[in-house]
Amino acid sequence: MKLIDGKMVAETIKEQLKKEVIELIDKDINPHLVAILVGDDGASQTYVASKQKACQEVGILSTLYTFNSDVSEEELLNTIKFLNEDDEIHGMIVQLPLPKHINIEKVMASIAPEKDVDGFHAMNVGRMALGLPSYLPATPNGIMELIKHYKIETEGKHCVVIGRSHIVGLPMSIMMGQKNYPGNSTVTLCHSKTPDLKSVAASADILIVAIGQPEFVKADMVKEGAVVIDVGIHRIPDETKKSGFRLVGDVDFNEVSQKCSFITPVPGGVGPMTIVSLMMNTVKAASGVVY
Repeated sequence: MKLIDGKMVAETIKEQLKKEVIELIDKDINPHLVAILVGDDGASQTYVASKQKACQEVGILSTLYTFNSDVSEEELLNTIKFLNEDDEIHGMIVQLPLPKHINIEKVMASIAPEKDVDGFHAMNVGRMALGLPSYLPATPNGIMELIKHYKIETEGKHCVVIGRSHIVGLPMSIMMGQKNYPGNSTVTLCHSKTPDLKSVAASADILIVAIGQPEFVKADMVKEGAVVIDVGIHRIPDETKKSGFRLVGDVDFNEVSQKCSFITPVPGGVGPMTIVSLMMNTVKAASGVVY
């Protein structure tokens, strides 16, 4: 079993991004990412802080707009409109989740596609599905970069994706099925209504798990020698830890790691790659290579 070290791969990509940012600055273009954070959700605050830190490390300007959880949808949309019209801002993200009174689809649709570095806008999703230049969604793109770095064979392999969210599962299934590398796989997209999920998962050469349930995938769901990518991250109580909890993924690492050829740890696997993918998209946006 070989551990897929997302932290190490992310650092390698950051070094390359630093060089690209310097080249852009030499052309009087300073890549600038704006994050919008609504409310005081602790996980969202931590995630946004990680994004800002990564921006600083590679030389990308970073600005944070914060709003109370009772902000009106109109005020949020007006802010996005203002940012869309500012030519010195290249990328924009709205941290999810948003309060229930705000329509997420409406907010995402209001971001200019050329600044949508999360890759959630329908225009970017459509371009991605057609294999056209686009901003790829951060987590699936991070996974593709890990596969590339470790030279994992994907052509003709059976790739099973568990979870069909628009953020991870669905785009992941499309990208793995496309005619390039990584890709050219035969893809099965599974979800809560998939009959006999266990046997479908056990037929996978590459198993990508984004179901949002702690330690859901056990050893009997994994083929001997499979590649396992774990997208989940959860806090579960653990009295032996000083913090009172430990972090686990959607895969039971201790069980599954005995059977697979490659596996991502949690933390330190997919997580760092999600953030670095956002940096890659922001540099793309500043370079004008997509739109």
